[in-house]
Amino acid sequence: MKTINYFGDSRYEKIWEQMQLLGIQDVSSRTQERNGTIVWRLPILSDKKNTYMEYASFASGYVRNQGVDCHSNWQINKRVMSDYEYYPDYVWCDKTQKSIKTGKFNRFRSKKSVPIPIEIDRLEYMMKYVIKNEFIKRANYVQEGKFVPKWKYDMAKESEQFSKKRATEYMDKFASVAPEMPDEVTVIINGHKYKVI
Repeated sequence: MKTINYFGDSRYEKIWEQMQLLGIQDVSSRTQERNGTIVWRLPILSDKKNTYMEYASFASGYVRNQGVDCHSNWQINKRVMSDYEYYPDYVWCDKTQKSIKTGKFNRFRSKKSVPIPIEIDRLEYMMKYVIKNEFIKRANYVQEGKFVPKWKYDMAKESEQFSKKRATEYMDKFASVAPEMPDEVTVIINGHKYKVI
């Protein structure tokens, strides 16, 4: 784990302090460090796999989730609409068996990720993103009832198993003692006799 780069600059020291408070570890390998990549391991287990979630900051200016929950990593950089791009319009010509230009153009616009060129800015952006989207979002799971702490789940499971066991014992105990129910039941109300089926 590298710690040298985090000391000497107040912005880096603040990031390091936040990492220590939240239990986030810098797990960058030497090769990643040489390439200008910083990888952070969060103290949060993935929903789909039994591994810890990781985020990385790349020298190219992009910040990515390292793809623990899915088949590939994705960029968390801000996305903005790109400028319009124009492509020539084609139509199929049966005579020549080729597509030919019509003289018109199709306009196309998409979203693109905005790179963050300065490393400390990337780290601060990543820290804000992780706190908002991983720590706070998962903390709200408890209030919304989507998440139950493990100890509470274990207690509920034991209690459920205990009550099922007690119910079975109760039924077994009194099944042989319970009297047989009659086939017909008659009720007399105001002198009239009624048969209950």
